[in-house]
Amino acid sequence: MFLRNYVVAPVVNLVCRPTVIGLEHVPAHGPAILASNHLSVPDSIFMPVAVPRQVYFLAKSEYFHTPGIRGRIVATFFRAINQIPMDRRGGRASAAALSAGGQALAEGKLVGIYPEGTRSPDGRLYRGKIGVARLALETGAPVIPVAMIGTDKMQPLGSRFPDPRRARITTVFGEPMDFSHLTSRHGDHPTMRRVTDEIMAAIAELSGQETADVYAADHKRRLAEEKSASFRAQARDVAQATRDRGRAMTDAVSQQAGELGAKLQGRPRGGTDERGPGGTA
Repeated sequence: MFLRNYVVAPVVNLVCRPTVIGLEHVPAHGPAILASNHLSVPDSIFMPVAVPRQVYFLAKSEYFHTPGIRGRIVATFFRAINQIPMDRRGGRASAAALSAGGQALAEGKLVGIYPEGTRSPDGRLYRGKIGVARLALETGAPVIPVAMIGTDKMQPLGSRFPDPRRARITTVFGEPMDFSHLTSRHGDHPTMRRVTDEIMAAIAELSGQETADVYAADHKRRLAEEKSASFRAQARDVAQATRDRGRAMTDAVSQQAGELGAKLQGRPRGGTDERGPGGTA
């Protein structure tokens, strides 16, 4: 909160002048889940800056386990700002991270989560993972849908640093969604799927994004596979073209050698020609 109040927030508000809508929907006390779309890295800066309370984010575990000096610095920073490592592989690993989020909610904290699980590769809103519903149904905490608008323009995919001149950022908080009447069904997958879809629909309404009924991670994996396949096809085409040029050059050299050999064979031996004495034919 010291970093937020006296370092990050003053700089962000002065330089970027973000707009915040619906902040009254975020409770001043008690547990709540902030479920946000995820367009770009600055999402994790602008949304916490907009909220006067400390937000405990479920952050991808890669931030905490990257090797090297830079990795240790990043891990220390994320721990210092109370980020909770989120293993995105699913199964027991993800369940452990969600349990940590549930513990934070049980302590009356404000927990932030990106239901898509990763940044959108193209600005669309992708299918939400059921972790957000699991948290809501296990704890009874209200879910506040959040829309980040403009962060993907401020720092497009592939850009190393954000540029405040590219876009103005808007953070929109929707009305709290209460699923406490479904806590007895927290282990029921169809129920969690339905709750997640309702949350994603609320986020889409706030953000105005086009929706995609696939997981962002799966779409990214498919794009990577297509890119890899395209690269391999291009490499094969280049190799084939190189082989074809090599054969053409070899054929040309062979043809020239054959023509030269034929000329040499057609010359009279001894260097004489068919002209008679005196140089006449």
